[in-house]
Amino acid sequence: MITAMDSLKREREDDVDDEDNEDVPVIKRRGRVAEDRRSRHCPYLDTINRSVLDFDFEKLCSISLSHINVYACLICGKYFQGRGLKSHAYTHSVQFTHHVFLNLHTLKFYCLPDNYEIIDSSLEDITYVLKPTFTKPHISGLDKQGKLYRAYDGTTYLPGIVGLNNIKANDYANVVLQAFSNVPPLRNYFLEEENYRGIRRPPGDIMFLLVQRFGELMRKLWNPRNFKAHVSPHEMLQAVVLCSKKNFQITKQGDAVDFMTWFLNALHGALGGTKKKPTILTKAFQGSMRIFSKKLPHPDLTPEEKEALLLTDEYQEQMSESTFLFLTLDLPTAPLYKDEKEQLIIPQVPLFNILGKFNGSTEKEYKTYKENFLKRFQLTKLPPYLIFCIKRFTKNNFFVEKNPTIVNFPITNVDLREYLTEEAQVTEKNTTYDLVANVVHDGKPTEGAYRIHVLHHGTGKWYEMQDLQVIDILPQMITLSEAYIQIWKRQENDKDMNNHTGA
Repeated sequence: MITAMDSLKREREDDVDDEDNEDVPVIKRRGRVAEDRRSRHCPYLDTINRSVLDFDFEKLCSISLSHINVYACLICGKYFQGRGLKSHAYTHSVQFTHHVFLNLHTLKFYCLPDNYEIIDSSLEDITYVLKPTFTKPHISGLDKQGKLYRAYDGTTYLPGIVGLNNIKANDYANVVLQAFSNVPPLRNYFLEEENYRGIRRPPGDIMFLLVQRFGELMRKLWNPRNFKAHVSPHEMLQAVVLCSKKNFQITKQGDAVDFMTWFLNALHGALGGTKKKPTILTKAFQGSMRIFSKKLPHPDLTPEEKEALLLTDEYQEQMSESTFLFLTLDLPTAPLYKDEKEQLIIPQVPLFNILGKFNGSTEKEYKTYKENFLKRFQLTKLPPYLIFCIKRFTKNNFFVEKNPTIVNFPITNVDLREYLTEEAQVTEKNTTYDLVANVVHDGKPTEGAYRIHVLHHGTGKWYEMQDLQVIDILPQMITLSEAYIQIWKRQENDKDMNNHTGA
């Protein structure tokens, strides 16, 4: 009977690869090197089945569930721990006569049970799928061409326009990840791991896992040599569940705006950003505004009491400056009752009507638990990429209600100059924006589904992505949807911003 101590001892023995261990005697290592040289060519390479290889999932042994020293069997695609005698990979190779394995950490190939390293250039496509790498010239050319690539399974795809697997109910996160993966400065930064590999975090800080997983996902989405034309965000979403302390789940539908808000702030913090220290996120998305706020007397007071309070300092208008990563646009209240003729008519509103919130004169009442305020807003600085969140959902004590109003917006040439302060109108040279991503919510508030429209910069064409489904779409169809999140790109010679890869 195997005791727990024996099991632990065996796991430790199986975890060690003496080829990679500096403590192994030199004579022994030299012997292994000589053996490796004799064994460069493996007779079992033609048994590798690339169609079953999937590196999108967590690198855990399928038996021990350990993430230490894990190997992928390149014949069946399963993961096993160790390769020493009695290890799970060794046992699997003997039982099923599967001989070729890949160490998922060192990216070295081995033949089991003979236990020699395989060195063969024909295996490079496998290591590239496991860990895609991008050079600066490759990154700088991503938006200049629209070449279709053929995956190993025979399907063609455009890098960046790639479906994401919906594991159960994670489409709310998928659309946000796809939107950000098509923002060039953000994409360029995360495609090069060197940009954030050296960021120092406190010991035990798990939030940096978000950065690593997002970078890995970005490289998979833009990989021109994929084995299949879709990607599973499994590892990325596991990091989200862990880092959000289960506020966002894979198995439970969430709100895309809530997720985007958390993700932007969590990623900014994980990259070492603060209010004063910028990151690639604030450089891309952060603008600023003035907020004018005026406290209102309690409605139950008499007119005389209200008038007296309005003369005090406490009830005078206050001005403050604030930064933002996105702007929330309020929809007009949808009609509660409709006559027979209006039953099938969905209310519509022009984008510029709801942008009026930021013209410096439109006032809106905000209620808190104790006090009410009148607020108005005016923009002082526009970011290179501007995010709009259209407020479709209102929550009360009983249920969540959705406003189905359609926002009419042009795809290009949205000029925001009139929403800037007079000083900012002088300093801001470019104030015109074009749409690059449009997240849509369809259906009921709690049971609905998400999809996204994305502009491919290389071809100038629009694509609709809903989980694994990717289709091209006419621009005029985009404006008919219940838009929820939009990303707009400023028109300018933004060469420096797009090619920027440093924090």
